[in-house]
Formats: sequence, C-alpha cells, structure tokens
Amino acid sequence: MKKSLILLIASIFLFTNLGFSNAVSFKIGYFFPKAKSDLWQIEFENMNFTLSNYQNSTFGFSYEYFLTREISIVFGVDGYNRRRVGFYKDYVGISFDDGDYAFPNKYRGDFDISHVYNVSITPFQVSLKLVPTGRRGGLIPFVGGGVGLYLWTVRLQGDTILFDEFDYFEDVETGETVIGYVVYPIDAREENRFAFGYHAYGGLMFPVANRIAIEAEFKYNIVKGKFRGAPDGAFQDFEPFDLSGFQISIGINYWF
Repeated sequence: MKKSLILLIASIFLFTNLGFSNAVSFKIGYFFPKAKSDLWQIEFENMNFTLSNYQNSTFGFSYEYFLTREISIVFGVDGYNRRRVGFYKDYVGISFDDGDYAFPNKYRGDFDISHVYNVSITPFQVSLKLVPTGRRGGLIPFVGGGVGLYLWTVRLQGDTILFDEFDYFEDVETGETVIGYVVYPIDAREENRFAFGYHAYGGLMFPVANRIAIEAEFKYNIVKGKFRGAPDGAFQDFEPFDLSGFQISIGINYWF
C-alpha cells in the first residue's frame, strides 16, 4: 500500500512539472462493505464479530486531468484494511490425546476457539468526472464513474472448526453421545489478488480559497474477486469473494 501511494504522489509531481491542466485530491473516508458472499456470511454466522466491525476508515489520493471545464479524467487509489480476532459463539475447545475438538458451549472448555479474519482492498481506479456548472460558484456538484483494478487480500489465521470432520464422545454425566468436531489450525490466505470492477460516485465541492475546495463524496463499488482454482489454493470451494461496498469521504481538492 505504501509503495502504491508513493508511486501515485510521484506521478502527480511529474504531471505537474509537465504543465498539464490538472488537480489533485487528498481524502479521508469510511468504507461500508456489502459482504454478500458465502465466506463473509459463514464468518458472521459462526464468529462473535459482525458486519459493522468491518466498516473502517480509508485514505486516498487522486489525480485529475481536465479535458474541458466540465469534464475530466480521474486516476485514484484508496486503501481499506480491517483485521479482527473472532471467537466461535456456540462452541468451546476441549483437548484430547488425539487432538482438539469443538463441543457445544454448555460444556466447560479447555480453550476458546478463535481466529483472525483479515480483509484488505486497494482499488486503482480510472473514471470520467462531470462538473456540470464548471468550477465557479459557492457550491459545485459533480458526478462520475468508471472502472478499476482492485488489489485484495483475505486471510484466516488461528483455529477453525471442520464441521465435516467429527467423532463421537460419551458425556460421562448423562451417558449421552455427543458429537465433537475437529479443531484445525489454519493459516489460509489469498494474497495480492487482482479483480476488475466498476464504480460510480457523486458529491459536492465547496470553494474555500483560490483553486482550493473542500469536497464531500459518496462512491459505490461493484466488484467480486475470484479465489484461486488450483487444487492447493486456499478457499477453493468458496464462491467469488464480495469486495463491493460504498464509501463516504471528505477531502481537499486543489487545481492548477
């Protein structure tokens, strides 16, 4: 992420020195993932974190090249990352000589079963921006949309319950047969993957000085990332990972 931002800043200075008519924006925002694919849903169903725990701040830069007073091309990059430790809500871990098993949490466990669920998304986007009234006036509306390459990573690290691998145990107090599911240590990841997606946005600019404006923006991203299909690839049995969501941001826009 740091390398990408340094490269983008260097490009901005290069374009400026070439004397093009352009603008730059520096933004801080908040990302709300849509999280509609099965891996997201399985995590939320089993772990003690929720969708709201994966809403997080973003930071972004963009370079804008003016085609006319009303139309420009925008190159931008944002960064989202969220890492949470979650505990299985309904199970506890009990250790035996042949391994660890998960049992309903009505039993006294030897340990809590937990893992880290980490998601990061870095979109590199190109869009067409329309400013219908030009850049004059006290309130400047704009809309835009385009395409992007989304660099993404998802990682599970810790313990996971294998619900398709289990054994039968006897409850010494009641004599009932109880199913214990295998607890498996996991460090699975899809790292530095690219996905193609779309975005649309709209907002307002408020001029505060000559060629400087505060801008407020709403953006919606539509994108899904495909997991690796190789036999040894992580998450190979899951459907495409939902990277979509919407983002609100505020920033400073400077044109020259």
